Amino acid sequence: MRTLGLTGGIGSGKSAASGLFEQLGIAVIDADQVARDVVEPGQPALVAIADHFGDPALTPEGQLNRRWLRQQVFDHPQQRQWLEQLLHPLIRARILDWLAQHCHEDYVILSSPLLLETDQHQLVDAVIVVDLPEALQLQRTCQRDQMTEAAAHKIIAAQISRELRLESADFILDNSGDLDQLAQQVNALHLHLKQRADTSRMTHMDTYDKT
Repeated sequence: MRTLGLTGGIGSGKSAASGLFEQLGIAVIDADQVARDVVEPGQPALVAIADHFGDPALTPEGQLNRRWLRQQVFDHPQQRQWLEQLLHPLIRARILDWLAQHCHEDYVILSSPLLLETDQHQLVDAVIVVDLPEALQLQRTCQRDQMTEAAAHKIIAAQISRELRLESADFILDNSGDLDQLAQQVNALHLHLKQRADTSRMTHMDTYDKT
């Protein structure tokens, strides 16, 4: 099994690309969803966050106050570092469990906005980057999340640069067009990856036959 990391900046279209792979029958794990799962009520991580940040970290219903916490970690780098040290090992452990459960697939997708910023890149065999020009990224982010350009700029600036992301890419999906254009690229990449898996399988069979 090959594990492909799928990443891109905010507003790049990672979710759209992930959905297209899923439509092709490929198993996808979303690191963002895992990150949400580990801070659900009753999880030790949520208790630790509440102890560290105090009551404002929770909503009246006992859920994580994501908007408040997001502001804290953007304004205070030390708090962001503390939160990452708490959550990243928990997220990694759940991803490893999921990968073990899907070890017989030809390939699987790990979708993560922080693939390259964290040690999650060590879990993948190749990197797929969903890319688009920064001006379009800014426009789509503001429209989708109903945020100001200043707020979107702040988030983009906190992420790895587009240049470094592209340098790390083994495959690039250009999402500057519409969904149909993205789907064509995903389909082509899917066929390429399946062919590589078939070739690898045949090579292993030939080796086995000769022993």
